[in-house]
Amino acid sequence: MELKAIADFLFEVGMLKRTPRSGFQFLGTGKETVAEHSLRCAVIGYTLSKMSGTSDTSKIVLMCLFHDLVEARTGDLNYVNKRYVTTDEASALRDMTSDLFFGHEIRELTEEFNAKITFESLLANDADQIEMILQLKELGDLGNPYSGEWILTVTKRLRTEEGEQLCRSVMNTDFSAWWFKDTEDQRRRNAFKPESSDK
Repeated sequence: MELKAIADFLFEVGMLKRTPRSGFQFLGTGKETVAEHSLRCAVIGYTLSKMSGTSDTSKIVLMCLFHDLVEARTGDLNYVNKRYVTTDEASALRDMTSDLFFGHEIRELTEEFNAKITFESLLANDADQIEMILQLKELGDLGNPYSGEWILTVTKRLRTEEGEQLCRSVMNTDFSAWWFKDTEDQRRRNAFKPESSDK
C-alpha cells in the first residue's frame, strides 16, 4: 500500500473546497464550491435510494460523492464554457487515481454515473440535478428573478419517479421553512411549560 499516493490524493481532493461552481456567474447571485455541491448531492442520493427501497444505497452515495472529483484538475465548466472548451476528463481522472490501489473503484463508479444506464446511476444523476434545484429555489425565494427559468430547464433532466417526487416537494417548500418550524415548535413547548415557583 502506497500511503504517500493516498496522502497526495487527499490533498488534491481538498482542491474541491476551493473550486467554484461556475454557473452562478450567469445567474448573478449565489456561490458554491464543488465540495459543497458534492456533499449535499451525496445526502440527496442517500435519500432517493431510501425512497426507492430497491437500490444499492452505498453505490449511489459513492457515485454522488465522486461524480465531480475530476474537477479538482479540470475545474467546473458550465454549459457556455463547454461550447468552446473540451476537457479530457477520463485522462484527468485516470491520472488522479492511477497510483491508488482503490483507484479503479472510483473510475468505475464515475463511468457508471456518466453512462446513466443503471437505476443507481439514474438516481445519482437526479441527486446531482436536485442539488442544483435546491440552490435555485433558495435563490428564487430570496428574490433572484432568473432562478425560475433555470429550474424549468434543470427539472427536465430528472430521470426517475423518486427524483420527480422529491423535486415537487422542494418546489412546494420555502427554503427557510425548516428554521421557522423549529421556532414555532419551541413557542409551543414554551406555552405549555409550567411556571417556575421560584420568586
